[in-house]
Amino acid sequence: MSRDYDIIIIGTGPAGFSSAMQSSKFGKEVLVVESHKKYLGGTWINTGTVPSKALREAAKNILDFNEQFGDHEHKKPYERFQMDDLLQYKQEILEKENQKVKNDLIKNKVDVARGFGRLKGKHTVEVETHIGSTETYTADYILVSTGSSPIPPTNFEVDNDKVLDYKSILEITHIPRRLVVIGSGVNAIEYATIFAALGTRVTLLSDKKDYLTFLDHEIKEHLQNSLRKKGITIKKNVRVEDVSFSALRNFTEVKFRSKSEDKRLQVVETEHVLFLGGRKPNIDGLNLDTVGIKTDDRNFIETDDSFKTNVDNIYAAGDVIGFPRLASASFSQGRLAACNMFGIPALEVPDQIPYGIYAIPEISNIGITEQDAEEMGLDVTVGRAYFKNIAKGNMSNNSEGLLKLVFSTNSLKLLGVHILGADAANLIHLGQSVMSYGGDVRYFINHVMNYPTMSEAYRIAAFNGVNRVHKAGVKYKNILEDKSEE
Repeated sequence: MSRDYDIIIIGTGPAGFSSAMQSSKFGKEVLVVESHKKYLGGTWINTGTVPSKALREAAKNILDFNEQFGDHEHKKPYERFQMDDLLQYKQEILEKENQKVKNDLIKNKVDVARGFGRLKGKHTVEVETHIGSTETYTADYILVSTGSSPIPPTNFEVDNDKVLDYKSILEITHIPRRLVVIGSGVNAIEYATIFAALGTRVTLLSDKKDYLTFLDHEIKEHLQNSLRKKGITIKKNVRVEDVSFSALRNFTEVKFRSKSEDKRLQVVETEHVLFLGGRKPNIDGLNLDTVGIKTDDRNFIETDDSFKTNVDNIYAAGDVIGFPRLASASFSQGRLAACNMFGIPALEVPDQIPYGIYAIPEISNIGITEQDAEEMGLDVTVGRAYFKNIAKGNMSNNSEGLLKLVFSTNSLKLLGVHILGADAANLIHLGQSVMSYGGDVRYFINHVMNYPTMSEAYRIAAFNGVNRVHKAGVKYKNILEDKSEE
């Protein structure tokens, strides 16, 4: 039976976009369905990764300028800079990225249908357009890549005025003097540090006993010290009971209680509240039950390792399938889904992928932590390099930071890399590359690196680690020998 397209992709976020590009390269007829009236790229470009990181870069530039050249007038950033300037910068980046996606789709002859797409059968997608009409398309394969959205709070409302969410915070018209961030995830830490860098007095309320528990303990300690220096107050294991605006005091009041022994009611006054809770998959209205697509207990779509659902010709990728819910992983998932559905040989997404936390300072990691190794009963050694001991770190006013290597004491095989500090999310890729081929820390010792660069941290950390091994009784000359044949 002849169908309209080889593949229909619902959603143009990182998974949908990469799948469309890969399918087009295979010579396939591709249709993408985008619900937004104007933009492409979903949360990735419009309200998530791109705009929030653009805002972060602007805030960091302001912080770096103040720290490097001083503030002789003793003014806070919010007294010297206008939020409009930051928002204009963010919007310019957003527009450029949107245009890039649009141009790539046009160049690769990918058709775009604007409207809300839903399944009408195993091979059929119905699109409800913005003018109220419906269009029906058929394809051999369908990819669902509709992303995720925030779970709203249960005991107060996001009014997008005093109480903001991940969308409305990107449209705030001024730099607030005070901000309460409610959340315990990566985004909460990122936004807390962004606004603290702008001079805002930030309070973070977390309903968890701790935050970012997956971090290496030393990286976590350095982060906590950095948060304290920025004046960020963190209240952990608390339950927010009410958020209300007091016209008399012209402040928003946030009432909360500790979940532990001290359950007295506490109140913090603020200009704005930023709510950053958990996320849920965007499956409402997709008619998954029409074709019998299975979801897990949190309603994320279930797939196998090839990203195929329980329906043979329907695949899913990106945030809509759950963990790890990273734009970087979604790009790979979408591409691999296209390869798998069209029978093109491709490698699987690696088990170990780098995580980037775009706080100030930046954090990134891959592989196991030192405490993971202890729990696994592995004999490991760690090597450290502090950014204050790196020439480039001091030249660029980025002396706050640490790079930590975790490696096998016996084989020197690299097992984990953990970084806090400037350009951490870029620096991690050198360690990722060495780990991907099963390499060891001698790579960093035996290869010449540009000087001065932040990459020098790898060499310093490697020497620091192998010196520990040497002191433990292993001959230094053997450490530097090539043991690749062993």
